[in-house]
This record gives sequence, C-alpha cells and structure tokens, in this order.
Amino acid sequence: MLALVIGLLLFLGVHSARLFAPQWRAAKIDKIGLLPWKGVYSLIALLGLIMIIWGYGQARLDPTWLWVSPAWTRHLAALLTIPAFILLVATYVPHTHIKARVGHPMLLGVKFWAVAHLLANGTLADLLLFGGFLLWAVPLYVVSRKRDRIAGVRYPAGQVSRDAIAIVVGLVLWVAFALWLHVLLIGVKPFGV
Repeated sequence: MLALVIGLLLFLGVHSARLFAPQWRAAKIDKIGLLPWKGVYSLIALLGLIMIIWGYGQARLDPTWLWVSPAWTRHLAALLTIPAFILLVATYVPHTHIKARVGHPMLLGVKFWAVAHLLANGTLADLLLFGGFLLWAVPLYVVSRKRDRIAGVRYPAGQVSRDAIAIVVGLVLWVAFALWLHVLLIGVKPFGV
C-alpha cells in the first residue's frame, strides 16, 4: 500500500506543480532550463505511474474491504466511463465544442473515471487510487477554469465535425477497453462476462 501512496504523491504532485507552486516551478525552469525540467518532470511522473500500478496490483492481492458495492454499480460505472473516454479524446482533438465549453476536458474526464470506479469498488486501495485522483482533479479543474477566466483565455469555437470525431473515437476506445483491454491490463471484466 505504501508504494501506491508514494506513487500517487509523485504522479499527482508533479502534475500539480504548475498550478499550486508556479513560482517554484518557474524558478526551477530558470535554473536548469525547460528541456531538463521536462525530462525530470517526465521521469518523476513515470516513476509515480509505475509505483501506482505496482502498488495497486499488490494491494489487490490482499484487499482491505471498506464497503461492498451492489452489482448494478458496475453497469453505472460503465456508463460513467463513456463520457470519460469522450472527454479524454476531446483533449487531443482541436476545435471541439466540448473543449470550448469545458476548457479542460481531461480533468473532467478524470472526475467521471474516478467517481465511476469509486461507485463500483470498495477496497482501501480503490479509495486511495480513485479517491486520490478525484481529490486531485476537482480542485485542479476549479483552479484551471478560474485561471483561464482571469487570464481571459478563450478556447476556439468548436466544429460539429470535430465533436463527432471525439465522440466516435471515444466510443470506439470505450468499447475496446470495456470488452478486451480492461481485463487484459487490469484483470477485471467490467461486465463480468
């Protein structure tokens, strides 16, 4: 469990530096340069991700149950992950109405993903992993949107064709993940079939 916690602190911490410690981040970039900063940032994020994966996998071997979710929550979780995938794809498709409207679709997608998994899973490791990401994404989204308003950031107007791309690709990825990749990568069949 310690590896999971350290991994979350590293991964989420480095992803929060720009918003919650901007002066410290700027000082480090001035001192070592942008490319070395990106290298260090990437290494810390990768190390954190590896520790999260390993720590969560280890915690699942001997779970500490906090609650047992009803079976129907798995289906609700599956439904809630649909917008999570669409929002994730909308992050990378330029000029969508989605990005123009929400500003930071990846953070909103993380919130959907985390809530979905908290509803369907009830171990301490689940609470740490998904609750940690939710506790990170909520304030980060709020701060990011506030920063955008203060800076006068306006995202380009969306195009229906770009929204269609984000939705179709998001749905295809969701189907692939729900039917094959989740069990292959995580070891759990979302629909229990």
